[in-house]
Amino acid sequence: MPASQTIDLAGVSSERDLHALLKRELGLPDFYGMNWAALWDAITGLVEIPGELRFVHSSAPAPEVGAGLRRVLARYAELRPGFVARYEA
Repeated sequence: MPASQTIDLAGVSSERDLHALLKRELGLPDFYGMNWAALWDAITGLVEIPGELRFVHSSAPAPEVGAGLRRVLARYAELRPGFVARYEA
């Protein structure tokens, strides 16, 4: 797994779009449930994610679309010291 990964949020207009993008970019399993609880389960027990996730065009989705992602990754950062999620407009 690379130390850092960039995920481009341009074109994401719904929570479903965001989950589909995360599934593809993070290599989440086919049975990924496309919700925040399923993302939590995946990143804490099913897949290894890089030490840094960099989200570009983070202002593209409406704020409420990205809020769940930010919550999950902030919680994950508490569990995994050194993990960083960066959000760039």
